[in-house]
Amino acid sequence: MPRFKTTAEALKIISNKEQIRNFGIIAHVDHGKTTTSDSLLAAAGMLSPSVAGTALALDFMELEQRRQMTIKAANITLYYEHEGKPYVFNMIDTPGHIDFTGKVTRSLRAIDGAVVVVDAVEGVMTQTETVTRQALEERVRPVLYINKIDRLVKELRLTPEKMQTWLMNIISDFNQLIHIYAEPEYREKWKVSVQNNSVAFGSAKDRWGFTFEMAKKYGITFKDVYEAYTKGDPNELAERAPLHEAILTMVIRHHPPPHVAQRYRIPKIWKGNLESEVGQALSNCDEKGPTVMMVTNVVVDPQAGVVATGRLFSGTVKDGDMVYLVGAKRMERIQSVNMFMGPYREIVGILPAGNIPALLGLEHARAGETVSSIREIVPFESIKYVTEPVVTVAVEPKNPRDLPKLVDTLQKMHIEDPNLVIKINEETGETLMSGMGVLHLEIALTLLQEQGLEVITSKPLINYRETITDKAGPVMAKSPNRHNKVYIRVEPLEEEVIELIRRGEINESMDRKQIAKKLRDLGWDADEARNVVAIDERGNLFIDATKGVQFLHESLDSLRAGFVDVMMNGPLAYEYCRGVKVVLHHFVPHEDPAHRTYAQLMPAARRAILGAMLLAKPVLLEPMLSIEVKGPVDLIGAVAGVLSSKRGKLLNIQQKEVLAIIEGEIPAAETFDLSEVMRGATAGKALWNTSFKRWAPLPSSLMKSVIEQIRKRKGLPPEPPKPEEFLDEE
Repeated sequence: MPRFKTTAEALKIISNKEQIRNFGIIAHVDHGKTTTSDSLLAAAGMLSPSVAGTALALDFMELEQRRQMTIKAANITLYYEHEGKPYVFNMIDTPGHIDFTGKVTRSLRAIDGAVVVVDAVEGVMTQTETVTRQALEERVRPVLYINKIDRLVKELRLTPEKMQTWLMNIISDFNQLIHIYAEPEYREKWKVSVQNNSVAFGSAKDRWGFTFEMAKKYGITFKDVYEAYTKGDPNELAERAPLHEAILTMVIRHHPPPHVAQRYRIPKIWKGNLESEVGQALSNCDEKGPTVMMVTNVVVDPQAGVVATGRLFSGTVKDGDMVYLVGAKRMERIQSVNMFMGPYREIVGILPAGNIPALLGLEHARAGETVSSIREIVPFESIKYVTEPVVTVAVEPKNPRDLPKLVDTLQKMHIEDPNLVIKINEETGETLMSGMGVLHLEIALTLLQEQGLEVITSKPLINYRETITDKAGPVMAKSPNRHNKVYIRVEPLEEEVIELIRRGEINESMDRKQIAKKLRDLGWDADEARNVVAIDERGNLFIDATKGVQFLHESLDSLRAGFVDVMMNGPLAYEYCRGVKVVLHHFVPHEDPAHRTYAQLMPAARRAILGAMLLAKPVLLEPMLSIEVKGPVDLIGAVAGVLSSKRGKLLNIQQKEVLAIIEGEIPAAETFDLSEVMRGATAGKALWNTSFKRWAPLPSSLMKSVIEQIRKRKGLPPEPPKPEEFLDEE
């Protein structure tokens, strides 16, 4: 067993950027990320080799061990010597389940390379594609580790020759992802190949693995692998070709050190002036430059408070430093600089650029925050999530006196997981918790119980969206005092624009010229593109199309507030709106400022927008989920039957020898009893996972009853209002 290396030994070389690698392990659910991590911990002397592969050491929450799945992203710093040269690896093990994909997204900002783990039988799956696409969008370089090679022998009974053909197809599929999603300058350079040792094969459970170079060095062939699982002992493979050597050698060779990676990553994730002092310090990973760090993960420690972990791109952090939190707009003092070692924090006192510090004392830091020693700095690009919360439950404590503790605990959980959205309904007083899926909420409720809170929950509720399918207006509404007139027209927003807004590529903090250019590139009229005055992050725009209107500038904030209110509470069922372009067509204000206050203009704008939307054929959108079902080939008919019984569609079937992979889509509203129905239909032989795919109009046969149910639940009259309730005659 390797000798355990202390933090002190790692700190000796942590300033030598050439010997640092920041990487993550990403994959589809159940493809073996955490089992792979075990071997790397054993190599660094942090875990006994005898339990590597079964310890799941980085799943350090009891809930993760119990469910055999990664829920939180775990950071760890490893010390390892390769060819006599010491290296420090800052490694992040990320979740695979789509409900926790937000943690993957945040982790990718902190790292420069990714080891993509793929199951040898299942190959490249939906979530493999999702996480690889996310990595490439962040300019994080991938290498490929094909795991569970033993399944090719034990389950598919492939000969050594057929194994190689099978594996070449997986490599080709993976390179196809890189070809599709990588930017042109990295497309060819980052494709993986056996010959350049950017692909490894192995079995994390049995702790062996090799690259092409290792196979030649140790004289290992696929025939040896075949024989090890038919008549030999896989432990011999682990002794000849340890998995950690294959993985860490790939990382050293193909993942760049931080100062190299930042030269091409900073222009992608930071939009400030690259020629400025700060820009140069960031590009060069200069430890003597100003401190600039992006927080990518926050945990709330019961004793230490908020622990903000992230990538230090420039400067050096040390105990006692004062830093500015750009988003929170406040100065705070770093009480302690730490490194995360799995569940444990090691106090180190000081860390230079290129590392992943864990900072204590920054109580207002949140994921996505830019932390800097200087106030005037452009923040990092916002983190773009690939999914959004679609399921909600109402939560209340069994014991009413636990309500303050429940609210406090939920707020801390939201700090740690921004994708878990907590909202208190001011009308009813109920606490609503929204998550990416049923599993996400199930895990959150289990964590609440582990905090000693007994809670009562409602049945899961689906989050709907409201949109319009036609143009309407201009229509007019007067302010309550009848002295101001607001004219509004509305039309559906193009899907490309909605997607740009949702991904943060058009947002409120951007310069209006940048927004105008993006919209003109999509074919927008130059005047409309130039006059965007508000952007709602769910995919709605407010545009000023007036000409020469008096007092508009001072009235615009009040009119904008009306837009914001309607986009949060649509006309049909008070659900969030999506894909609505609202145009301020004309505005007739009163000359006296006492008659055009916020209390007059906000309601006028709100009424005009609601009236226009009700004339524009509004509909309710429901979340549709992708579903991927794996099981024996003879289950295809049963799975297709389950999907059709739940308003779902079967989209594609792949057969991989004895395994069938069925792809389809299903409304989120139909998934609450999916486990029971699918298990019953397939005798428990099918495995599946779902992920958010798109918003789709609710079938017209269901629209009226669903709107009534939502309105009743929210204490509203059962029928939506009529347009004339909001609009005025000239």
